[in-house]
Amino acid sequence: MYSLDYKVTVSMCDADGRLKLFSALQMMQDCSELWKTSEPVYDQYFTENGMAQLLASRQVEVVRVPQYKENLKVTTSVFDINPMFGFRNTFIYDANGLPCYKSWSTGAFVKLDTGKLNKISDELVANFNREPKLEMNYADRRIIVPKINPASTVSYVVQRNDIDYNRHMNNANYIRLALEALPDDFEVRNMRVEFKKPAKLSDELILEVVNQSDDTIFVVEKLAEQISTIIELKK
Repeated sequence: MYSLDYKVTVSMCDADGRLKLFSALQMMQDCSELWKTSEPVYDQYFTENGMAQLLASRQVEVVRVPQYKENLKVTTSVFDINPMFGFRNTFIYDANGLPCYKSWSTGAFVKLDTGKLNKISDELVANFNREPKLEMNYADRRIIVPKINPASTVSYVVQRNDIDYNRHMNNANYIRLALEALPDDFEVRNMRVEFKKPAKLSDELILEVVNQSDDTIFVVEKLAEQISTIIELKK
């Protein structure tokens, strides 16, 4: 397990002094990335083989939204792995050790030069350090969008500030765009996201907002006619 300590600062908060979901996702992502420093064999294998693990899906349960100045701890650990995918929990706890956010995610193993799936060795899989799967309500990582005409459509051109060191749009930014498309009174309590095709600098993303009900909204982000990301947001 790897962990990072945080304090909720003003840049992480919304207008009511509560931690933004976007900021919580950034914290989870940073902790997961830095986890590699605690697994040098894993890190060395991916470097030598020109590979990376890219986020393929994430589910987040919002238990409680922290407030400005709260002290938080983010932890991440891998609970399963196979030659194509790794599966991890990333939780955010408050100062009393109680979970504020529960999350699990799937990482896909890919070649950096092609961006295509690539198996890791059976030896690495066999010797990988797994930890217990944490308790939460696990949903399917595949998201099925209902066949309903979009309630609205928004266009967005990917900016320089959206790009991370993998040279495509950072995963948290897809969620940021989706959250902007929600009604003001829609507070997310559960989120699922499925990443399919990364957006790059100057790409145009088309966001289709599908309202299944008052409690559930889907945002489908497309590059031309190809789906980039599917996001399910529930109250």
